[in-house]
Amino acid sequence: MPLLSPQHGISLLKFEAALTALAVVLPFCFPRLFANWFARIERAGTRIAQRKRRAILLVGLSVLLRLAILPAFPEPLPSIPDDFSFLLAADTFAHGRLTNPTPAMWTHFETTHVTMQPTYMSMYFPGYGLVLAAGQVLFHNPWLANVGVDALMCAALCWMLQGWLPAPWALLGGFLAVLRLGLFSSWINSISVASHLLPALGGALVLGALPRLMRTGRLRYSVLIGAGFAILILARPYEGMLLGMPVAAVLGHWAVRGKNRPAPGVLLRRAALGLAVIVASMAWLGYYDYRAFESPFTLPYTVDRAQYAIVPYFIWQPQRIEPHYRYPVMQRLYEHEVGYYQKVHSVRGFIPMTLRKGLAVIIFFAAFALLPPLVMARRVLLDRRVRFLVLCTAVAAVSIVVIGIFGFPHYFSPFTAALYALGLQAMRHLRVWRLPNGAPVGRTMVRLCVAICVLSAILGVFSAPLHVRVSSWQHQGWSTAWQDPRGLGVERAQINARLEQLPGLQLAIVRYSADHNPLNEWVCNGADLDDSKVIWARDGNPAAIQELAAHYPHRRLWLVEPDADPAAVVPYQAALEAQKN
Repeated sequence: MPLLSPQHGISLLKFEAALTALAVVLPFCFPRLFANWFARIERAGTRIAQRKRRAILLVGLSVLLRLAILPAFPEPLPSIPDDFSFLLAADTFAHGRLTNPTPAMWTHFETTHVTMQPTYMSMYFPGYGLVLAAGQVLFHNPWLANVGVDALMCAALCWMLQGWLPAPWALLGGFLAVLRLGLFSSWINSISVASHLLPALGGALVLGALPRLMRTGRLRYSVLIGAGFAILILARPYEGMLLGMPVAAVLGHWAVRGKNRPAPGVLLRRAALGLAVIVASMAWLGYYDYRAFESPFTLPYTVDRAQYAIVPYFIWQPQRIEPHYRYPVMQRLYEHEVGYYQKVHSVRGFIPMTLRKGLAVIIFFAAFALLPPLVMARRVLLDRRVRFLVLCTAVAAVSIVVIGIFGFPHYFSPFTAALYALGLQAMRHLRVWRLPNGAPVGRTMVRLCVAICVLSAILGVFSAPLHVRVSSWQHQGWSTAWQDPRGLGVERAQINARLEQLPGLQLAIVRYSADHNPLNEWVCNGADLDDSKVIWARDGNPAAIQELAAHYPHRRLWLVEPDADPAAVVPYQAALEAQKN
């Protein structure tokens, strides 16, 4: 039985904050605290880091520790609408299709983040669906593909850092990424949020290949830049475009005035293959859009948002007219976005909401343990060695946090490698900072901050027996199944498994209460809806349900009430008779 984190107990986030406060104060009192012990660890790490390929491999393999802690923290269950939308894409691709025909009686299966017309498909870009499909085909478990992408992302981040920083610092950054993102964040411990591992991988490839290309002019780095942008085009093209603008600018300057640039003909040939990879990915995306949305110029998101959403993505765009919703639960979800939009769009709310979005990004990537090095932000901003990464981050911050309506931390996933490089550079500046009497306060502070990251990871693994409460704010979406046996997704999975075990085909009619949480969506289905053992549909008026039952005469109807305690499952006809009586 998996261990469940307690609902009560000391908060891991608060505990880390307290330890970080000590890490700031203690070096002033004991500037050589544990100096010999830390020095031995650093010497061992330096020896490992000098063999760069082995260091990259070690970082990537470390992510496989996530499989070792499965007994304590099982793989995440699909719970929110985004999860089921991505799984629909995976199931579609795994069946060898790009999309699915609109189901008959489709209004009964209408659900959030799934486009029903012109075809039945996830509203999201196809990159992550392809990853999950690989897991479904190869391992019969879509989530296992996330672990592979997670390992590649952390390894690529370490490789990227080797191109910008000394090898020991690159190894440290790789292991920090494993601890903070690869093992203990929502990027691996959820279905939908794990989609941001893929653009983080793409961004690391681009930013890692860029300085190597400019130093050597080799073909392989042109191809890696193209591969990185291809990933971003298929996963997060808007953020990929934000990264592409400064990359294109610096490459253009290098091609004209760079010291190590090849001859024009050689340069053109080497750039052509990387550009071909980018063009091929754009062409494939256009073909996918044509098949799924009937136009190569109609991007994912746009059809679904045009049909259901009220709020636009950018602050200069006007609010849309509210469409007609067939189901109140979907209406509540999209109307909730209106309040957020009004705050961001108002003069009084813009600054605090922007600061809030920026703070959320900092907390997600740094929490508390990695905040002290940020006191060296001014030195980092003036550091010529990382000036380009500062520019990339600034472009992302303005475009996502300032002018975007929504500015969630995972929107910065393509810039993960840049953020880590800047954070490590801040650590390097802090490490050499001393008091006037020569006391190495900065070095001890950096060492303690890294130690806190390791300790927080250990406490996270043993949170249940140690009575440590894992904060969802800290981890931005750890599976609620680990904190609450009745968390989102748990009861639905249990009921679905029970219905799967029954003989014959089943049709689950979902009836929500008036105050049902819209994020706790139960009406979700696979690609081959008609051939599924269990179909989930929305409740409606008796005539509509009778029509639905007539369309599926060989299925047994069940009424599912998720908001009962516990969730209730009864034969649909029996429930109707009970209502009459």
